[in-house]
Amino acid sequence: MPIGIVAAAIGWGIFFPAMLQSQDYHLFADTRAVLAIENAADTLSNLAFLLVGVLGLALLWRERAAGGTGRFSAPQEMRPYWVFFAGVALTSVGSAYYHLAPDDARLVWDRLPMTVAFMSLLAAMVAERIGVRAGNVLLVPLVVLGIASVAYWRWSALAGAENLRPYMAVQFGSIAVILVIALLYRSRYTHGGVIFAVAAAYGVAKVVESLDLEIYALGHWMSGHTLKHLAAAAGVYLLLKSLERRAPR
Repeated sequence: MPIGIVAAAIGWGIFFPAMLQSQDYHLFADTRAVLAIENAADTLSNLAFLLVGVLGLALLWRERAAGGTGRFSAPQEMRPYWVFFAGVALTSVGSAYYHLAPDDARLVWDRLPMTVAFMSLLAAMVAERIGVRAGNVLLVPLVVLGIASVAYWRWSALAGAENLRPYMAVQFGSIAVILVIALLYRSRYTHGGVIFAVAAAYGVAKVVESLDLEIYALGHWMSGHTLKHLAAAAGVYLLLKSLERRAPR
């Protein structure tokens, strides 16, 4: 079944009509500046990604220094998580850079680290539930595929034949495959079910993102896009806490 979803995502990304990046996407509800920081709430809320990313890297560093505490069956199983938490931390930089002056050129730097995080998390799920070697073998090709989907979108736009669809296929396809793997293959560790809470946080993030203006209009205290950043970072934090607490079954 995971292979079928991958095939469907590839087909949807390649063979369906081209998808354009709406320029309305860059028109965020909360444009207030704070201390000369433009779009301050959307920009500064990216610090949440930096925090959870650094905390994740610190956990892995402690785990490696301790020579293993049972949270990972082998040092090789940590590799996808190194890439994942690094991708999350770099998302804070790329997304903050984008939100200071939103446009397509800056959006590339927002999406690049996000795809690294999505694809490395997929590799981590394969390592945890199917096989460590399989997860490590897939790590680099998956990350390269994610980066290539963003690069292709930008190149196609500059070439006058824009197509966002491959990037969308990578983003949503990776989440779908992660969930199917979690349903079909039992984790070798306790707290493995947290991946569903992570997916739920991601779903909440996408919903509030789509309600950016409506949420901001409720009281002009916080926009939907700012909440998106916080919800997505909360999902990563849930994953981090599960890694801290898990043990072999």
